[in-house]
Amino acid sequence: MSLLLTGRIQSTLRHFLHNEAAGGIILMAVAVLAIATANSPLAETYFHLLHAYVGPLSLQHWINDALMAIFFLLVGLEIKREMLDGQLSTWSRRILPGAAAAGGMIVPALIYVYFNWDDPSTLRGWAIPTATDIAFALGVISLFGRRVPTSLKIFLAALAIIDDLGAVIVIALFYTAGLNLLALAASAVVVGLLVFLNRTGVKSLVPYLALGAVLWVLVFASGVHATLAGVVLALTIPLKRTPGTPEAHHSESPLHKLEHALHKPVAFVIVPIFGFANAGVSFTGVTMAVFAEPLTMGVAAGLVLGKLIGVLGTAAALVKLNIADLPAQASWGQMTGVALLCGIGFTMSLFIGLLAFNDPTVQDHLKIGILIGSFTAGALGAVFLGVFGRRNRQAI
Repeated sequence: MSLLLTGRIQSTLRHFLHNEAAGGIILMAVAVLAIATANSPLAETYFHLLHAYVGPLSLQHWINDALMAIFFLLVGLEIKREMLDGQLSTWSRRILPGAAAAGGMIVPALIYVYFNWDDPSTLRGWAIPTATDIAFALGVISLFGRRVPTSLKIFLAALAIIDDLGAVIVIALFYTAGLNLLALAASAVVVGLLVFLNRTGVKSLVPYLALGAVLWVLVFASGVHATLAGVVLALTIPLKRTPGTPEAHHSESPLHKLEHALHKPVAFVIVPIFGFANAGVSFTGVTMAVFAEPLTMGVAAGLVLGKLIGVLGTAAALVKLNIADLPAQASWGQMTGVALLCGIGFTMSLFIGLLAFNDPTVQDHLKIGILIGSFTAGALGAVFLGVFGRRNRQAI
């Protein structure tokens, strides 16, 4: 499947890749800062502030439940735009990244289950290694510039977007607490109003965002994770399709306008705040035995081996069966590097892990697994992209 793009789609993805890559580089620095802070004399202050209450919620809950709802709003906008009017708008474009994303979720989950089969208490974390951090992954691949073909960067972005959709579905189905049916029914009424606004051609973002705030409160009260309100809101924002035309200006439709407004705040403020609030893990009292625990090993192995086998194996099968083509000008060595980069699970993996477990000790152990797996996958992916990218450049 050729992913050479022109016109509107190329311009949209170039802008998207630029923002996500730069945000990923910042996120790397923030993660290191969080770990350093959690193991410094400031550690007590750091953890105390995160658990300090601001109104009805702790600061960490405001970050994870409210700020991340804006992150999920952007994710939903990107999914809708790409599915209806972008790189994923046709089945021929969806099949390779879509199948690879599915393989990259199933195999890591199976590997995690293999390590934790005998412990029902940790099995709940099976979805932790299924996620890909799009900002982190694109941040790494951006460091190689023209040595990596644009088609491969687009493949990674498309795969990660579909992966995000899978993560949203997993959170909705498997990480929902006891339901408040009255609040859930009220949420459905608000969604109905949002759909009504869409169908009647209302283009002002004000009523959508006002109802979105109400929806967040109701979803939070319902027991469904409040961040999913962001995705639902995104799916009701009107989109004007612009096929075969130059890149639509951000004022072309409400969805373009909102997505344009959110990209930089999410990439450069919200996700780094989340990373700093949640990546900090104290290594005080941590022994080598922690690294051999089924939970830690399941997460790390799922991210490194699971993503590699799931993504690369699925892509190889589709190409071998002539169902899809390798991204234009990409080699199998580079595809291996990209498959490894999909093992950088940082933001989404942390988010799912915090939903799966409430015990702070267990959370620390899963964070160690995420950090080990993500770092290893990112480093190996960078090696493959560096080696095979250099060879390709010399060949030219």
